[in-house]
Amino acid sequence: MGERAAERSTITRLVLDVLKPHQPSIVEFAVALTKVKGVERVDSSVVEMDAETETIKVVVEGKDLEVEAIAEKIRDLGGVIHSVDAVVAEVRRSERR
Repeated sequence: MGERAAERSTITRLVLDVLKPHQPSIVEFAVALTKVKGVERVDSSVVEMDAETETIKVVVEGKDLEVEAIAEKIRDLGGVIHSVDAVVAEVRRSERR
């Protein structure tokens, strides 16, 4: 019998515009996001700062990112996602016999 490839789409990279309070720090914020299932790397940088908040660009990478889990963690940290600025989605194929 022939082989069939099973396909499944996954998100591997998200670029988010996030508004957060000064605490937790950007370091603590990034480390906390790495604890979300599927997250392998977080790159964050401050874009703008005022007296009470920071706007940060957050790049999250992994093999199978759970967008809602990431958004929930950001909310738990006091942040709000202003926008999703970029997404990379990939098709994963697994061979079946």
